[in-house]
Amino acid sequence: MQQDILINWSPQETRVAVVETGAVQELHVERTLERGLVGNVYLGKVARVLPGMQSAFIDIGLERAAFLHVADLMSSVAARHTDADKGEPVPVMPIEKQVFEGQSILVQVIKDPIGTKGARLSSQISIAGRLLVFLPQDQHIGVSQKIPFEQREALRQRLQALVEAGAPHGQTGGFILRTNGEEANDAELGEDIAYLCKTWARIKDAATRLPPKSLLHQDLSLLQRVLRDLVSETTQTIRIDSAEQFQKLKTFGTEFTPSAVDKLQLYKGERPIFDLFNIDEEVGKALGRRVDLKSGGYLIVDQTEALTTVDVNTGGFVGARNFDETIFKTNLEAAGAIARHLRLRNLGGIVIADFIDMTREDHREAVLVEFRKQLARDRVKTMVSGYSALGLVEMTRKRTRESLAHMLCEPCPVCDGQGSVKTARTVTYDILREILREARQFNPREFRVIASPDVIDALLDEESQHLAGLSNFIGKPISLQAEGAMTQEQYDIVLL
Repeated sequence: MQQDILINWSPQETRVAVVETGAVQELHVERTLERGLVGNVYLGKVARVLPGMQSAFIDIGLERAAFLHVADLMSSVAARHTDADKGEPVPVMPIEKQVFEGQSILVQVIKDPIGTKGARLSSQISIAGRLLVFLPQDQHIGVSQKIPFEQREALRQRLQALVEAGAPHGQTGGFILRTNGEEANDAELGEDIAYLCKTWARIKDAATRLPPKSLLHQDLSLLQRVLRDLVSETTQTIRIDSAEQFQKLKTFGTEFTPSAVDKLQLYKGERPIFDLFNIDEEVGKALGRRVDLKSGGYLIVDQTEALTTVDVNTGGFVGARNFDETIFKTNLEAAGAIARHLRLRNLGGIVIADFIDMTREDHREAVLVEFRKQLARDRVKTMVSGYSALGLVEMTRKRTRESLAHMLCEPCPVCDGQGSVKTARTVTYDILREILREARQFNPREFRVIASPDVIDALLDEESQHLAGLSNFIGKPISLQAEGAMTQEQYDIVLL
């Protein structure tokens, strides 16, 4: 299946769309101001050692000095590992015997600065690739604990052989297989080993040339991750609309991912690059609950903290010969649409798909087969457990990053993320009860209600009789004032 990658770059934001069969399947967004420092490697300079806190402040060129605790020194980490293997207590050498003021030290940010606190550092360097994590100061070959135990030893031995065969002569270091590398082939793992070794060689070279407080390595930008993570054998073109970033990407690709360089193209069209496949329109649809299907059916997608639910409805589709065929065709189309929107919205965790009930077992199996087939195109690991006792399809999708809605949206200030607000009539009854409550405690000359225009209209129209009755009951006049800036649930009762 052919794949195209479109890159829309601006100084404030980078957007990457993955397009297959003419439809956008994935959207990746990175905003310049939101990029953190975690993963960056610096040649720091020890500014101050604090024996009482067993820590040191390291100048890495930021506004505030960064913080390094003795437990995060590479020597302490190595000691813990060695003594843990022996089953003995872990002695930690005091920090004042390990570092001194003015010393140059290689450090990596493990926590971004927050408020008045500087960044948190470690001298144990780790470099993340697409499938592996490289530990250049360690010799350990490991496998993620999230991979099933029975598979780990075989994967570890396979990785050990690839490292021995693929690491440059004289290169030492350890590797950890990440969860998304569980099903990778030898060629993919070999490419990641070569990339990580080359990256570490570049860091070491920069550390000998650059002065203290220099940035030696920055975690890859989204542009660079396109070449490392998103390009596959099916990728036909990688089009970018910035000449400057095109050259930078070409330089990076030539050194680290030469197989992807030939696919790079500079887009020079007059139309915005995302207009080629109506990507902005598709993204707008992906932020809504309802997804219309070509057949006339539709999906309702609800994302919650615990799980995501997808409900399939026939809508206006009546084109098949009988009702069973109508349901079957709608479910088949919905299977592809659900798989696509899981990728596009980047929904992770537990997903429950409520397909329309099918009476025929062969239809049920055919829909499940189609659903698994469509999910197989997803680069993120998915697992479908089949139909539950209630007829729901249960599945999981690995969480890799924030969902599209969390990235681009925020809770509505009117409904506070609930998705609904009280009706105007409900608010009028709240107001009437509140006036009665206030009348029992205070004795003003008049009550004035300030509320949204819709609520005031309701009080003047269908609720006018109740308002007049309340005024007679409490023996006080009630005046009304519309305030366009108020939301439907907001109101004030002023005592005059």
